[in-house]
Amino acid sequence: MNFEFSEDALFLRDQASKFLSDQCAPSVVRAVLNGERPYAQELWQSVAEMGWLGAAIPEQYGGVGLGYEGLCFLAEELGRAVAPLPFSSSIYLAAEFLLKAGSEADKQELLPKLADGSRIGTFALAEGFGRPDPTGVRLRAEGGKLTGVKWPVPDGAIADFAIVAARDAAGIGLYRVDLDQPGVDRHTLTSIDPTRNIARLSFASAPAVRIGSDGDAWSVIETVLDRAAILIAFEQVGGAHAALMMARDHSLQRYAFGRPIASFQAIKHKLADVYVAVELARSNAYYGAWALSGGEHAVAIAGASARVSASHAYFVASKENIQTHGGAGYTWEFDCHLYYRRSKYLDLVLGGTPYWKDRLIARVEAGEAL
Repeated sequence: MNFEFSEDALFLRDQASKFLSDQCAPSVVRAVLNGERPYAQELWQSVAEMGWLGAAIPEQYGGVGLGYEGLCFLAEELGRAVAPLPFSSSIYLAAEFLLKAGSEADKQELLPKLADGSRIGTFALAEGFGRPDPTGVRLRAEGGKLTGVKWPVPDGAIADFAIVAARDAAGIGLYRVDLDQPGVDRHTLTSIDPTRNIARLSFASAPAVRIGSDGDAWSVIETVLDRAAILIAFEQVGGAHAALMMARDHSLQRYAFGRPIASFQAIKHKLADVYVAVELARSNAYYGAWALSGGEHAVAIAGASARVSASHAYFVASKENIQTHGGAGYTWEFDCHLYYRRSKYLDLVLGGTPYWKDRLIARVEAGEAL
């Protein structure tokens, strides 16, 4: 059994790292943070032109067929750069729902547009605070029209369409909704990380098209969330490692009492603990990459374990990065807060850590651990 990454995937990671270092500088992130634009449109177009959006989309649907191995590495580099893009909503969620539950017509119509960046998708599940749970789905679908409210919806004010979880006569269903039509109202919400859009979507008899079969929607939702958890974990690992390197570099350059603060035991221990957390998260994320690329039976437990460890690692790394920078680390001028903001956003976007811990425990108790 070969657990090595392919040469193509490693080459893609190196190229993505170089590209984002040049094209996604902190000034690009801050332009979105300051409200100058909803997301980095120029960067989005460049990413689309390089085929990143279609990495895991089959070639017959306009993708480039790099597979999930390549997509995982792209996610890691996007996380490292704190890229202000609707990548996760459109590719980890909307595209995955279409691949798992969409009809052939849905796939032929929408996947090429997601792959070339001409359309942006998202997934609307939450209806306020709480865990992802079928009992929390109250938005109604009747006669091909949706009525109700979804919030928070990642990139809801940016997306062109949404896959919406709604309650209908058969139970929970999935519906594709054009967000630029009468009957849909969008309102951007304030969050800790303005570089990633969060919105409230209100539907008033908004026309929608059902995707998937009756009665299997919640199992599809759980499957897609498990898969997305692995990809989000790669973003978290990338961001956590960047925060760790930022703290390390500062500790080597900052002098106190005539020597670098990196020479003080308190800083050494702090950064060593962060390193251990990041590497543990990386191991779980890599296991998730293997599961996505062929170990389908392990996706559920891999997604939960990757999500728990990566959320912890990113929070610890971003917090200790600020602490290592001292008083300056809390200021707007330093970039430490960009990682802290993103760590908190990613911790909640698919359901918080307690939810994923419970899922992990349930799977271990069911004997799914490998």
